[in-house]
Amino acid sequence: MAAMRIVQKYGGTSVGSTELIRGVAGRVRKLYEEGHELVVVVSAMSGVTNRLLAQAAEISAQPAARELDSLLATGEQASAALLAMALAELEVPAISLLGHQLKISTDASYGRARIKSIDVSRIEEAFTQRQVVVAAGFQGVDAGQNITTLGRGGSDTTAVALAAALKADSCEILTDVRGVFTTDPRVCDDAVKLDRISYGEMLELASLGAKVLQIRSVEFASRYGVKVHVRSSFDEAEGTWVIAEEEDMEEILVSGVAFERDEAKVTVFGVPDTPGLAASTLGPVANAGIVIDVIVQNVSEEGRTDLTFTVPKKDLAATEEIVKGMLDDIGASGFSASPDVGKVSVVGLGMRNHAGVAVRMFEILAGEQINIQMITTSEIKISVVIDASEVDRAVKVLHREFIGGEQDGSIANTGR
Repeated sequence: MAAMRIVQKYGGTSVGSTELIRGVAGRVRKLYEEGHELVVVVSAMSGVTNRLLAQAAEISAQPAARELDSLLATGEQASAALLAMALAELEVPAISLLGHQLKISTDASYGRARIKSIDVSRIEEAFTQRQVVVAAGFQGVDAGQNITTLGRGGSDTTAVALAAALKADSCEILTDVRGVFTTDPRVCDDAVKLDRISYGEMLELASLGAKVLQIRSVEFASRYGVKVHVRSSFDEAEGTWVIAEEEDMEEILVSGVAFERDEAKVTVFGVPDTPGLAASTLGPVANAGIVIDVIVQNVSEEGRTDLTFTVPKKDLAATEEIVKGMLDDIGASGFSASPDVGKVSVVGLGMRNHAGVAVRMFEILAGEQINIQMITTSEIKISVVIDASEVDRAVKVLHREFIGGEQDGSIANTGR
């Protein structure tokens, strides 16, 4: 095999103990001995970030964001140093580098910083000395040389961003699952591992609840054409390649069924149906940093309408307070909130050129007596909001009807 430039990322469960770290070192050594140039990005050991957050909470109910980032970044620092030590024990030259040493420049949005640029000169220097670079994931540095963190799943983003900057041949995301599945195997026994999936489909699945890849990492991969290989860190089996769209990908109608259980629904009643309605109603919620997902506006009657939207369940209490405070300002008659809704989605490139998928989805759910509360669509996805208690059953029946336990490239199992 010709020597390649490879970025690997190991998640917290993959480096969750010193024994597992030694296992990762052994895996890295094999690639090193094959002559590859390697950057290995590591997350904090499993449970460490939660422990650090708990310690911060014991000190302060509202710790300063800057100091919290400084604290949380130590989890990845420890993993990187330990892996570099383990590699040295195997006589593999390695150097651990933190965000500021890697020169991952970010903005100053502590806890959710965005990467602005990466200077790879330190890594290139290590490559000339035949060193493995062990990079602390999840972190960077702002213009004031303050430590920043990239938010949930930030180590995935670090890995893909480094792969893009280094023009790597591939970026391997090694985790405790064997790849990207058609749905969560814990919910659906006949879930199938995909050999490959397009950036667009993966982005939709990630945004709709699939936890295997972080959304921003997929965005990076798509923008810079990074080939991402999602695979298990516990065996050598081929995983799932996340790549640019290929012509035959559209032959599969539905690639996956995604879901979110922890959603909440808010309906604002009797809002005057005038220009700027959505902005005046949803703006204060969005300005509070609350992510608004599905939005439905009812047909206007006598100049008034109802506006319904969903937010993460954890943000419902804050959303209710905001809505209560603006009812008089927007001229609404009242509101209601439901904390127990979920979202189920079907995703697939093939949906672009095949009519009737939505109707079939609605028929399947109706046949199971599952009531649809809200609907949203895009070119390659259809999402429905339903009662949270019905989510697992909806996932199982939609997976059975659209995918049927096999990915054979046909659409015969869609009932169209």
